[in-house]
Amino acid sequence: MIYFTPSHFNGVKGMWYLSNKFLKRFFDIVLCLIALILLIPVWIVVAFAIKCDSKGPILFAQDRRTKNGRLFKMYKFRSMIVNAESMGAGLFNYENDPRVTRVGRFLRSTSLDELPQIWNVIRGDLSLVGPRPCVSYELGDFDTLNKKYKKRFEMRGGITGLAQIMGRNENSWNEKVIYDSIYIDKFKKQGVWLDIKIIVGTVIKVFRKQNIYEEKIDTSMNDTEAAKFAEEETIRIAHLPEDDEVS
Repeated sequence: MIYFTPSHFNGVKGMWYLSNKFLKRFFDIVLCLIALILLIPVWIVVAFAIKCDSKGPILFAQDRRTKNGRLFKMYKFRSMIVNAESMGAGLFNYENDPRVTRVGRFLRSTSLDELPQIWNVIRGDLSLVGPRPCVSYELGDFDTLNKKYKKRFEMRGGITGLAQIMGRNENSWNEKVIYDSIYIDKFKKQGVWLDIKIIVGTVIKVFRKQNIYEEKIDTSMNDTEAAKFAEEETIRIAHLPEDDEVS
């Protein structure tokens, strides 16, 4: 008679998880290479439109954090005026943001500005699905993040994720972190099937053009005040001692 111990089941779970991580990377590369080729006409049209609409480069590069907090350059089609990050609401984008260009509004509403991240996926910086990578300084000092916030860096960042189909920009950072943790736990059980469902959900979300803009915590504040308050609150919560973390 063959007896199965807990270690046998743990070994099977480990093999399941590793095989799905391999499949995840395989599908990332294959799908992105196909998209890269098929979308060449779109790349050309978008690049031409950006150059005709406003001064500045076609692409926007920004330092972001992916798995284990590693920094990388994430690329987007530029949708704002040059140096917008250092003006007004900074990293936040509220409705009727004057920094967004005419072409940029269309790119953001259709998510076409995210297309250059296909190259980030091929390079291994991102996955198609995973926790959305934060800006390098967005959550404050990475090394002192509390356990809840640091968990989202256990997996490679994604172009889209569970948090994006469950609300996108109107979710608070704390809500995004909760969804990211749920995704990481569910992926260990469901594997690439979970990614497929999220990709389908993302496509539906894009066509509906829902939740494109962030929401102010206090509508009486102007964009700059609301962004400063939201930034400080995000960093505060991300570094709360474990016993005080927001659930």
